[in-house]
Amino acid sequence: MKNSEGKVTRRRLRSSSLSSIISISLVLFMLGIIGVLVFNAKKLSDFVKENIGFSIFLHDDIREVDANYLRKTLDASSFVRYTEYISKERAAKELKEQLGEDFISFLGYNPLSASIDVRMKADYANQDSINKIETFLLQFKQVKEVHYQKSVVNLINENVSKISIVVLAFSGLLLFIALVLINNTIRLSVYSRRFIINTMKLVGATWGFIRKPFLVKSIIHGLYASLIAITMLSGLFYLVKKEFGDLVDIIDYQFIIIIFGMVILFGVLINLISTYFAVNKFLRLKADDLYY
Repeated sequence: MKNSEGKVTRRRLRSSSLSSIISISLVLFMLGIIGVLVFNAKKLSDFVKENIGFSIFLHDDIREVDANYLRKTLDASSFVRYTEYISKERAAKELKEQLGEDFISFLGYNPLSASIDVRMKADYANQDSINKIETFLLQFKQVKEVHYQKSVVNLINENVSKISIVVLAFSGLLLFIALVLINNTIRLSVYSRRFIINTMKLVGATWGFIRKPFLVKSIIHGLYASLIAITMLSGLFYLVKKEFGDLVDIIDYQFIIIIFGMVILFGVLINLISTYFAVNKFLRLKADDLYY
């Protein structure tokens, strides 16, 4: 009978430890994502802004050497991240593929102009800078028109700042919730062993002696939870890189290692601190209070 009760107790303790590790690993996984978002907020903002660009349409009679000269001038400019020259023939080919029809045969000529697609640096991706750049470009004799979507530029700049504030506020809230969840999970885990703590007190064990196995186990559980969270984060990074390679490229591997290190450190420390205070709470309780 005693062996049966002992097996049940051990099974419950293992189940409690496993659920605690899984719960904490999920919270650490969430904190890892928050860390990536918060510490890369500026890079993410720049990534969005640097995808804002405009097209410079050139005159039909322009020579390729003049187009290349203009492109090299743009490449040397402080506001340009990169440029791409699109000839009349390439523009016609791409439009033909999009339409699925040979519009040149129908019209009898190619109505498209050669152009240079420009992607700007993040600091210049705003309406005021683009207006000045447009005025500057129209001074070149090769340039017929500068085209960009003003509404999109304004929308992106307005929303990027708002999103940054929302992400920071949301991250702070999630961090608070994560701390509460981890603390409550550990307190419940210690609560299930409150009678063991009381028994050890009755046989004369010191508080330090009673705390030690709980603290050691909390460190081990923190490491297990951290490794699970890191595995999940690695899987997430792999999937995102597979679908959105350019987005992950803005996060370097050194930073990812730092995030993983912070997850391990946070997982161990929060487990250790929460366990310390939770055990102390039950050490202070009298035997009669353990049933409430």
